[in-house]
Amino acid sequence: MPIEASEFIQNSDGSVYHLNLLPKHLAKTVILVGDPNRVERITRHFDRVEFKLKKREFYTQTGYYKGKRISVISTGIGPDNIDIVLNELDALVNIDFETRELKKEITSLDIIRIGTSGSIQKEVPVDSFLISESAIGFDGLLHFYESEHIQNSEFADAFSQHLDWFKKKAAPYVVDGSEKLISRMAYSRLHKGVTATNIGFYGPQGRILRLALQDDKMNDKLASFSFNNKKITNLEMETSAIYGLSKLLGHNAISMNAIIANRAAGTFSKDPKNTVDELIQYSLEQLAK
Repeated sequence: MPIEASEFIQNSDGSVYHLNLLPKHLAKTVILVGDPNRVERITRHFDRVEFKLKKREFYTQTGYYKGKRISVISTGIGPDNIDIVLNELDALVNIDFETRELKKEITSLDIIRIGTSGSIQKEVPVDSFLISESAIGFDGLLHFYESEHIQNSEFADAFSQHLDWFKKKAAPYVVDGSEKLISRMAYSRLHKGVTATNIGFYGPQGRILRLALQDDKMNDKLASFSFNNKKITNLEMETSAIYGLSKLLGHNAISMNAIIANRAAGTFSKDPKNTVDELIQYSLEQLAK
């Protein structure tokens, strides 16, 4: 049965509503970045770019790096944008745009986030790289989907108890990254850890400018928490949503983090642009192998 027009929205040219893409525009390997300006910092390394399109904060370029077809898409900041991007990426490969029906065979994408992050552990220094083995989300997004079967509820429950989690905040959820992509992208010098995805940049990440926090000891509690010898290592704003929706939809996802701040040490990178560029080059080489 066709999906109703109010649910699967297409533009006048048939493209998916927000991303403005047609299925032919998307590669099976997709790099996600938050900043639209970071798209060309990746594709400048490509052998050639075959397609470019920008709509709102969503900027897509598809091309080839050492013979491998890759799409690079900017998502903007936050889990609400990830909800749009992940659902529309899935639609591009798993919905027939002519009949508006689900395809019988599911296509699985490889989705790689390349982004910046702040460490909360002193042993994860500024200008290092970190792979998110798991993500813990404070955004509540995954609770809008039937998703308990992919969540690590024991981890989330232990975390909530350790932090004495404020009941009016969204319940934390924990999802693992793709073992396939973690194995492919890892090497000995990369840190691994559990990434906390926050719903904002200031208060939700424990920053104080003029507003008092509900829990001004939150970051200390985050840093001291451990579950089965796994610690929360860094903070950012997209990974848990990417991991949760990717796992629900049958895609592989990994988050590659350039650590540009260390909250425990109070330090910030002197050249964050260079750190991100080095992570981009490393990630492209691993994907091309």
